[in-house]
Amino acid sequence: MNPFDQDNENDKAQLWDMLVKRDSLAFVNQDWDLVKEDFVTAHFMGIHAHNESNPDFWKISFPNLASYREEWLKQAKAFDNDSWTENPYDILLKVTYLDDIEICEDKAILHKKFSGFAEKTNGEKVSFNWQTIYRCVKINEKWKIAGFTGYLPLNVKKGDSVPIGGKSVPSGANQHITAGPYSPVLTVNGAQLVVISGQAAIEKSGQIIGNNVEEQTELTLRNCQKQLLSAGASFNDVFKVNVYLKDIQHWERFNSVYVKYFTAPKPVRTAVETGLIEGLLVEIEMWAIKN
Repeated sequence: MNPFDQDNENDKAQLWDMLVKRDSLAFVNQDWDLVKEDFVTAHFMGIHAHNESNPDFWKISFPNLASYREEWLKQAKAFDNDSWTENPYDILLKVTYLDDIEICEDKAILHKKFSGFAEKTNGEKVSFNWQTIYRCVKINEKWKIAGFTGYLPLNVKKGDSVPIGGKSVPSGANQHITAGPYSPVLTVNGAQLVVISGQAAIEKSGQIIGNNVEEQTELTLRNCQKQLLSAGASFNDVFKVNVYLKDIQHWERFNSVYVKYFTAPKPVRTAVETGLIEGLLVEIEMWAIKN
């Protein structure tokens, strides 16, 4: 769902539709014609950051739109050739976050972030962990992409900081066979602690979204991810999760959605049944480490 549809922010809503909904739909269908009018051909340039925060390593990989189109179609074909456990379009919507849009007159900067993972039918898990900065211009009331800097690291480290550890499951740890998708114990080593308060299936407008626990869990987890990303963290950094369910009988249905968002080692977790605000079925809070 477009997060800007209900905010009377038509420009941001148009930009989100272009770079999330339409781009994802075109990509999974290998349909360049669906997005070809979304670009400014003249002076277009795409920069590849090679997952480096240091600009010295950035290169002009796409000096024109034709070169980018070739690579875009190549990646779209490779994505389609893989066999996924989820619908490919749903995968892209799940891992894509576009909430940071700055508009100044007829220019715009957009921070499109990819965070999460998808699983192939052979069991292989593919991580999405980067961001792209798009430069857009408004021409005849229509927003278009003038260029971008892509494959930037999702979490940019300041100064000369060095990662120190992370999270891991001790070798002797174990738990009962009925346990859910979580680790029994973790050792944690990080430079900064990130804690988010309870999140729920509530839009920016304050409206509760979702008619069942699966729908509410999906939006709640996306809201958790948005908060983490704002602090320079992601689900990969989460080590502790507290889950509050209105009905503990929703345990397995909740887990069926939750498991799609975390890879091993999964965070330790507590889940309890409790009273929630009217209309809510689930609330989640998280603790994360940021190196």
